Amino acid sequence: MARIVMKFGGTSVADLDRIRNVASRVQAEVAAGHEVAVVVSAMSGVTNQLVAWCGSLSPLHDAREYDAVVATGEQVTSGLLAIALQTLGVPSRSWTGWQAGISTDGAHGKARIAGVDGAALLASMAKGQVPVVAGFQGLGPEGRVTTLGRGGSDTSAVALAAALRADRCDIYTDVDGVYTTDPRITARARKLDKIAYEEMLELASVGAKVLQTRSVELAMKERVRVQVLSSFADVPGTLVVDEDEIVEQAMVSGIAYSRDEAKITLRHVPDRPGVAAAIFGPLSDAQVNVDMIVQNVAADGTTDLTFTVSRTDLPRTQSVLAEHKVAIGSETVLTDPDVAKISVVGVGMRSHAGVARIMFATLAGKGINIQVISTSEIKVSVLIAAEYTELAVRALHTAYGLDAA
Repeated sequence: MARIVMKFGGTSVADLDRIRNVASRVQAEVAAGHEVAVVVSAMSGVTNQLVAWCGSLSPLHDAREYDAVVATGEQVTSGLLAIALQTLGVPSRSWTGWQAGISTDGAHGKARIAGVDGAALLASMAKGQVPVVAGFQGLGPEGRVTTLGRGGSDTSAVALAAALRADRCDIYTDVDGVYTTDPRITARARKLDKIAYEEMLELASVGAKVLQTRSVELAMKERVRVQVLSSFADVPGTLVVDEDEIVEQAMVSGIAYSRDEAKITLRHVPDRPGVAAAIFGPLSDAQVNVDMIVQNVAADGTTDLTFTVSRTDLPRTQSVLAEHKVAIGSETVLTDPDVAKISVVGVGMRSHAGVARIMFATLAGKGINIQVISTSEIKVSVLIAAEYTELAVRALHTAYGLDAA
């Protein structure tokens, strides 16, 4: 017998028929003798509607009331799934995040989990009940409901799996696993049987949408084995596990891309100590996350500094740079929202030489110019013109031998 946390996303519980399908899947695990806890998202489209209502009433709404509104989506789903399970003869009850013992910090709308007291859930499971927990939410230090930000139900599920000492956390979604790249771009993408936490974290951070980044961070920290499965097909999924569980690491495990990028170049910035802090300090204070950075120093004592931000943060970035123009000393600010970031990821990079060379040569062979480069121990990312995104992904997928036979 195993203890399993099963998490179902919005498309998996989009309507009553799909909720019945989810109930049947949970019933099958219970019938197999497993102890099961379930975490659910809001029904597809519900959170967007709730967010839109808050914005329509007041663009500068109280974040505490925003959380009180948007948290209701998951509560509806948890109650409906509990009813569906009871109809199938499976003892069940719904739990809000705070009833399930999930405590958070006070950052409404983007709270982080501070702790999970799983005692009540464990007691319920010991009685043969299946708890159905509303994901995406918890209880803040002031006793008010908080939400974890988009994709937060994945994080809820992993946190509960860690607190309950579950053998596995199964994430059910509308894809049947983690692929070497987006199958919508290349039909030759392969589904991976296993992928290391670090690889999944890098892929999630650079554009892969299968799992939310914070959930992978937590799974890696707590060593929770995560399985990505389809709610709509009975096929094996992908296990996200410790690197030691993967016998032979490929040089590259996946190709990811992100079109949500904008490039900013500051021309002729004085080359002096403190200028980088004058640029990136105010951006940090404005909650703008800077990604790739490259600096070119000229002979005349100035430097050109290029960096990327999320495309949605571009207007705010321009406003901050204009406000601090005198302190920065830049002559010109150039912006380009029509760029994309392409990344190759693999723990095998640690033991294989020439990964970057293959990437650069492949892109050059397709006539694709590289604008910015950044690297980590298991990742190489480049910034290119957005119009070449699909061509680059397909070419690199082939170059690294990832195409399905």
